[in-house]
Amino acid sequence: MRLFYDREAAAIFNQLKTETINLFLLIGVALLVLEFTLHDGGTVFFLLVTIAGIYFGRKKMPRTKGKILFWSGIFFFTLTLLNTAAFKFLLIAILVYTIYKYIQNQKNPKVIKPEQPIVLEKKEDHGMVIEAPLMKNILFGTQQTPEEVYEWKDINIQTGVGDTVIDLTNTVLPKGEAVIFIRGFIGNIQIFIPYDAEVSLKHSVAAGAVNVLDYQEPRKLNCTINLQTEGYLEAKEKIKICTSLLTGDLEVRRK
Repeated sequence: MRLFYDREAAAIFNQLKTETINLFLLIGVALLVLEFTLHDGGTVFFLLVTIAGIYFGRKKMPRTKGKILFWSGIFFFTLTLLNTAAFKFLLIAILVYTIYKYIQNQKNPKVIKPEQPIVLEKKEDHGMVIEAPLMKNILFGTQQTPEEVYEWKDINIQTGVGDTVIDLTNTVLPKGEAVIFIRGFIGNIQIFIPYDAEVSLKHSVAAGAVNVLDYQEPRKLNCTINLQTEGYLEAKEKIKICTSLLTGDLEVRRK
């Protein structure tokens, strides 16, 4: 399980170009040196003091003195770090880079198509089979299911900036409940389902519109929606959809 999450984290990290990461690090180090020079090392020295407080407080826990030292160190370290030029630059750089990537994806969307799920490894000792997921976590870009016929696998992903398109009409749903679980930051989610499929939906969004079958919700703030078709509980084949977005629209329609 840990190996799976390590691979997912590596896939997200690889979305950033090495040159970009190196540039951020170099500028961050330069700003720390500049801040050390301009403030006579006061800020950097205080950061070192708070780190020492956290370290020694952790060693003296769970005694009261250790707790006070530890949490005081955490508080003042965070407060000091937030006021450094390096940290402010990092926040601005991430924001600018995110906006840039979003604009680029809207102009020239990069479609990421997953490979067909295959069995990667079988552990005879535990009778476990590790399979490649149908869709993966991505930081930037548009992701969609294959246009040709594909084997269905339940979806559980996190996305950063970009759209997600899932077409269930190109696959054969299993008997029972098919699950789609998506947690996104900025972008739209579009799901196409067969005409005879029953659906259950749980969706939350900070700002966005919802269009699910015959139900339409105009763009609202901090919206939570729970829907279910009439025959869902008795259906032999059904789809459970759980989605959440910071900003973006959700559309679920039959195809």
